[in-house]
Amino acid sequence: MNQHKDLHIVGAGPAGLAAAITAASGGATVIVHEREKEVGHRFHGDFQGLENWTSPTDIITELGSMGIEPGFDHFPHREQVCFDPLGRRLVASSPDPLYYLVRRGAEPGTLDRGLLGQALDLGVEVRFGDHVDRLPEGGVVATGPRVADAIAVGYLFETSATNGSYVALDHRLAPGGYSYLLIQDGRGTLASCMFEDFHREAVYLERTLSFFTSTLDLQLENQRRFSGFGNFELPLATVRDRLVTVGEAAGFQDSLWGFGLRYALTTGHMAARAFLAGSPQSYDRMWRRRFSSQMRTAAVNRFLFRIAGDRILSWVLGRAAAKGDPRTWLHRLYEPTAWKAALYPMIKKRVQSRRRHKECVMVECACTWCRCQRHNLPAMGV
Repeated sequence: MNQHKDLHIVGAGPAGLAAAITAASGGATVIVHEREKEVGHRFHGDFQGLENWTSPTDIITELGSMGIEPGFDHFPHREQVCFDPLGRRLVASSPDPLYYLVRRGAEPGTLDRGLLGQALDLGVEVRFGDHVDRLPEGGVVATGPRVADAIAVGYLFETSATNGSYVALDHRLAPGGYSYLLIQDGRGTLASCMFEDFHREAVYLERTLSFFTSTLDLQLENQRRFSGFGNFELPLATVRDRLVTVGEAAGFQDSLWGFGLRYALTTGHMAARAFLAGSPQSYDRMWRRRFSSQMRTAAVNRFLFRIAGDRILSWVLGRAAAKGDPRTWLHRLYEPTAWKAALYPMIKKRVQSRRRHKECVMVECACTWCRCQRHNLPAMGV
């Protein structure tokens, strides 16, 4: 780092810790400011997917090339059971992992705890309970999502059911989105991930619970309620002077399915590389070269998903399952094409963050969306 030896990072999520690991490995003195008292404070052991289809390179291999060790539990899933909008059960299998299940939170074995351990081993100083809203000399902003463009509500539970991953594409269970069930080694996560009608989240969650328990004869034990949110606004300004924004704080997220961990880890790594080179501005070029076209394609995919009728969507999913390797199909779905690039300008005005959305603003409402609005944080200042 030619101009500043110290690198300050706000946020100890995956993006912030990936930046810290990369910078510390490059010889920088790194200080991470985390406003909460522990890592992974928003999560409680729930499963998430580390996607493995937007790039032909396996994500675990890619992390290794970044110097990020997979010192966290990660379970490869090569089979996906999908219930299409017409109720058909489709099974897609791949020779390579479609994604890796990881757990989030402060427990041993989680993604958050694994990244924190590597950062500490490299000499990174992590200051918990340290609220910072300004970085006068610049640094990395990795504060996570600020607004709720989509929400997930569900249950964490224990079960004797066999390992598996299931998704249901039914707007009666998750309007504009999908419901999912993930089971691994006696733990389970069941949720409705919705993009619309947030105020009725309890209705959709109970429908999701009823669907999976009846369809799969599933028994839940010691179930606990959880909720989460994500933002999907396409990144515009990620660099301001020597202040760079990474991960969901910048809007890096998959607009179609909501898999954002790969974006978070990669953009955190890119930001640290830019600072190590003494050129924070180069971060903007890095992520645009890697992700700009891919994220626009994902936004077009989201638009097509929303306007497709149940029969069209079921036909597409059936064709994808019948073709063989779904990982190859998904990779092609996310590859930029000329016709999707031509369509994007016509639909980009529809890709707007719900920070301007006015539904569900009852003062006493306790739904996930309303709570996000009431606790929305101001943007970082230089």
